[in-house]
Amino acid sequence: MSDAPREESEDRIHPGGRIVVGLDGSAESLSALRRGARMAERLGCSLVGVTVWEYPPSWPGYVMGGWDPERDAHSIAEEASREVFGDTLPPWYSTVVRSGSAARQLIAEAEDAEMLIVGSRGLGGFTGLLLGSVSRSVVEHADCPVLVIHGS
Repeated sequence: MSDAPREESEDRIHPGGRIVVGLDGSAESLSALRRGARMAERLGCSLVGVTVWEYPPSWPGYVMGGWDPERDAHSIAEEASREVFGDTLPPWYSTVVRSGSAARQLIAEAEDAEMLIVGSRGLGGFTGLLLGSVSRSVVEHADCPVLVIHGS
């Protein structure tokens, strides 16, 4: 038996892999994107910013005052990208906008990812909670490591 330390390939982020970040427009999601960008650049990974939208549970099926949650989601993704990267996006970064449950969509997008990064509480968080419902759910159910970014 060798005395050399055993390398655990499952314990590291692999170069060329994907890192997924949940974006909802909150300060914590911007911090998550910044952290993901530093990691992706240093480790040679691609980075995917994921914004998820859905109609409220009591949505009656008609448009109220021209509100379009899908358009809002695209705006959130674009604003977050511009905030972190400026006008020129790096070639290793992309965005995805999906409809449905935020936790389910993030978990699905991160299925083959090296890591999923989310803010601890998004825009709908209740003051005083350590984790919001989305961050708690992805921590419990994602197949990859999850990094939760807490606010100040």
